[in-house]
Amino acid sequence: MTPDELVAHFRMEPIPREGGRFRQMWAGPQRPDGRPEGTAIVALLTDRPGDFSALHRLPADEIWHYYLGDPLQMLLLSPDGTSRTPVLGPDVLGGQHVQLTVPAGTWMGARVAPGRSWTLFGCTMAPGFTYEGYEQGDAAELINRYPHRAAQIMELCRT
Repeated sequence: MTPDELVAHFRMEPIPREGGRFRQMWAGPQRPDGRPEGTAIVALLTDRPGDFSALHRLPADEIWHYYLGDPLQMLLLSPDGTSRTPVLGPDVLGGQHVQLTVPAGTWMGARVAPGRSWTLFGCTMAPGFTYEGYEQGDAAELINRYPHRAAQIMELCRT
């Protein structure tokens, strides 16, 4: 199985602004505020240059799910100024996660672990994702707030 075969199989498209490829697999009924009750996507990141999930934050919790391939390194920057670098992957006894909830308002970004090639994962939200709630990270602002993560922030921001 290759990344190109997965893209073709799932009929994935580029994720606007964030990076990677995805396909929405489910969207629940529309709520009175216009958002769907929930959404679920399948996504793919590779080791290709520029192929990463750029730092962004959302107004609702987002659950990330590991499916196939190599470990996915995440950077999470919390509103209280703390940060962490969880890894999605198959080695659950070694500390990796097959499922991880990113709390609302947390800056999140991810890339395939160094020296690895691709990761197939999913994201689920309730209420569902809309671009109205998506906020792209600004490197200068994030480095000012989280200087101890400056190098990682630079790797996970788009200009």
